[in-house]
Amino acid sequence: MRICVYSASSEQCAPIYRDAARRLGTSLATAGCTLVYGGGASGLMGTLADAALAAGGQVIGIIPRFMTEVEWQHPGVTKLDVVEDMRERKHRMLTGSDAAIALPGGCGTLEELFEALSLKRLGLYRNPIILLDTAGFYQPIDAFLRNQIEQHFMNREHLDMWSLVDEPEAVLARIASTPPWHENARDFAVSR
Repeated sequence: MRICVYSASSEQCAPIYRDAARRLGTSLATAGCTLVYGGGASGLMGTLADAALAAGGQVIGIIPRFMTEVEWQHPGVTKLDVVEDMRERKHRMLTGSDAAIALPGGCGTLEELFEALSLKRLGLYRNPIILLDTAGFYQPIDAFLRNQIEQHFMNREHLDMWSLVDEPEAVLARIASTPPWHENARDFAVSR
C-alpha cells in the first residue's frame, strides 16, 4: 500500500506528538507500506520518515523547489521528488495513495487534510482519510465538521468521509475496515 501522511515541520511540539509520528512510521514500514509525505527533515515529518527508514520502509518525499533552496528536505529518503509548488506537492502526495493520514499539525497540515476531504466529497478521492487523534488533537476539527453537517453545509453521508484513531498502531486496521467511498458521491455532494 502507498500511504500519504500529512504532518508538521514544527520542532516545538510536545514529545507525545513525536512519539506518535515515530510509532506510525515504524508501523507503516513494518507492514510493508510505502510512505509518501512532504519530504521535510524536521518536526513530525522528519521523525515519521526517520522511523519508517529505520524499520526498512520505502519513503517518498515530495517537496517544492523553494524548500530545497533553504535545505528543508530530508537527505536520506528512498526517493525525493522536487516539484514546482505547493499545489503540485499536494496533488502528487495524494494521487495514487491507498489512504491519507493526518498527524497533528498547523495550517499546512490542515490545508492538505481539507483538500483531501473536499476531493472525497466530490468523489475524486475515494480512499480512507484517517485523523491520528493524538492527545485529542483532532477533537475540535471533528466537532467542527460535525457542526457543518448539523448546520446543513454537508450531508449526513459525509460523516463517513473521515475517521479518528487514537493510537498509531490502530491506523492500518482502520484503513482495512473502511469501505471505499461511494461511486455516486457527486449525487449527494451538494447539501440537501
